[in-house]
Amino acid sequence: MSRTPTSPTSTAVPARVVWTRTRGLLLALAVLVIGAIALAAVRAGDHHGRLDPRSADKLGSRAVAELLKGQGVTITPVTTLAEATAAADPDTTLLVTTPDLLTPRQQRTLTSAFSDAGSRTVLLAPGPASVGTLAPGVTTASEAPVSNLQPACDLPAAERAGSVLLGGVTYRSSLPASQAHLCYPSDGDPTLVQIEGTNGDTVVLGAPDLLYNDRLDEQGNASLALQLLGSRTHLVWYLPSLSDPSLAEGSTDESSEEGDVTEGFLSLVPSGWLWGTLQLVVAALLAAVWRARRLGPLVTERLPVAIRASETTEGRARLYRRAGARDRAATVLRTATRTRIAPLLGVAPRDAHAPDSLLPAVSARLPESGRDLRELLFGPAPADDAALIRLADQLDALEREVRTS
Repeated sequence: MSRTPTSPTSTAVPARVVWTRTRGLLLALAVLVIGAIALAAVRAGDHHGRLDPRSADKLGSRAVAELLKGQGVTITPVTTLAEATAAADPDTTLLVTTPDLLTPRQQRTLTSAFSDAGSRTVLLAPGPASVGTLAPGVTTASEAPVSNLQPACDLPAAERAGSVLLGGVTYRSSLPASQAHLCYPSDGDPTLVQIEGTNGDTVVLGAPDLLYNDRLDEQGNASLALQLLGSRTHLVWYLPSLSDPSLAEGSTDESSEEGDVTEGFLSLVPSGWLWGTLQLVVAALLAAVWRARRLGPLVTERLPVAIRASETTEGRARLYRRAGARDRAATVLRTATRTRIAPLLGVAPRDAHAPDSLLPAVSARLPESGRDLRELLFGPAPADDAALIRLADQLDALEREVRTS
């Protein structure tokens, strides 16, 4: 006799259902990616050649470079530490556009080369990662908005320039007043610090905005820029690059320096990307909460097909048998029997599972049954499958007798 094969019920979610559930999220993600690409494409032109003396973009510095050339200053753009240190000379000014890109070893090499040469060093917006080495005695204080500030100091270049566009990073100095000029304060802390050295000097600017092409003609920006960068006949315009071979030379330095390099790399990530990542995480959490929400009690749902009660019973029995759960099966059978016969005996539903209430009522209805009703209705679990079958038959017979008596 052959058995008709039955196909197991599939628990896999159809592809159409998956698409219906996820298409909204995928659409939002696609819009976000397209918007990010479009924004990057629009802003790419603005940031191309930032602070580059050869760039005519609004964030470039070609305008100030042309003015300096008109005053007889020779400008040499460099991108490596070797090129920058090779140009160290008393008649040279070194401009470092992004000091925080330099590793601690690069910073020490650069400081040693130009301090010994008696040059002027101009640092644009150095942060905690570089200001302590490139400008000893100076530390960062806080951040301030870029705005037009007054000199409020006796530095001749600042007095002649007057109001300029500064701000950004503010600093504090532990040097004597005779050795450091603190200018253009914002909230009490200077945004320009000029340190007098043994041979040369170092100038720290909190923001580079006064060197941008589109800002050079505002207030006294051009005057201050020309005085700071044009005091010598030669200007080395150092644009630190991640392709600088000297970065690899520092790989054998001490482990603490490697940690500083890692922090410097993380600082290269624009703050907008960090905030954007945080917003995406928050959005993902909100989406998870939204998908898991419960707006009220669960409601019954009609099944797509009708399932006979016998099939459900047989399926549940097979699960009990596979798990060897005779105790659980016996408990279910006894509980169901007590629940059905209690109303027939006049026992309240809440007392149907109390031996002291149910057993006397059964004995009164069936005084000559000759069975141990306590063991039958409240006894231990059967020892084997045969005993479980006998228990089911006895419970069924007891229920029939109660109904017919």
